[in-house]
Amino acid sequence: MYSPLEQFEIFIVNAFSFPLINILTPNYLLYLLIIAGIFLTFGSFYAYRTALISGLNNIFVEMIYQFIASITSRHCGLEGLSFFPLFFLTFVFVLSMNVLGLVPFSFTLTGQLIIPVVLALSFNLFFFFNGFERHGLSFLKVFVPKGVPSVLLPLVVVIEIISYLLRSFSLSVRLFANMMAGHTLLYILSSFVIALSDVSLLAAFLPLVLVFAVSFLEIGIAALQAYVFVVLLSIYVTDSLNPSH
Repeated sequence: MYSPLEQFEIFIVNAFSFPLINILTPNYLLYLLIIAGIFLTFGSFYAYRTALISGLNNIFVEMIYQFIASITSRHCGLEGLSFFPLFFLTFVFVLSMNVLGLVPFSFTLTGQLIIPVVLALSFNLFFFFNGFERHGLSFLKVFVPKGVPSVLLPLVVVIEIISYLLRSFSLSVRLFANMMAGHTLLYILSSFVIALSDVSLLAAFLPLVLVFAVSFLEIGIAALQAYVFVVLLSIYVTDSLNPSH
């Protein structure tokens, strides 16, 4: 790589080669298939290896389960717990994409803006139509705050509509920008290590320490961004459950 941005480039790979046919796929699709395989493997394992006394691996999954359940109930109430399976899978999915990008020579799926945009837009469209299904035209109250003077009401309604439409953009860009910035910083620091190692191993020691420090920080950020993504979704879904301000 000659540019930090090359690690986010999309290109075609010959992932599946057979005697009579070669299947060419984009590199991001290959990593999506890897995550899907991990999901199916672990899902099958936990579905058919249940036990009364949990092992360490089961305890870890149960901790994530309880953590997402507490987030959902705190922000959405008991009525919003129907969205818990969706939020749980979303958290694990986003976390898997973030962590996979930390593996050397891998690909950061959330570093491609289109993937967070599709996720965020799909959720917000679902919440919008779900609100209409639950409340009908009264769902439009979400754009009309209570207690606003009648003179300012048209302006406030326009602002509310714009802010509602910008949710998908802000939700996706937050995830994309954090992942891209962190991985770019790791690449730059790694380049310093390689360049300074030709001069002196002692000179390369400090950038190497920073690489390890930032790597651990990026693991925390990967989990934090998955958490923030789900928390914001749980806040946005409350408009579908209770549209009145």
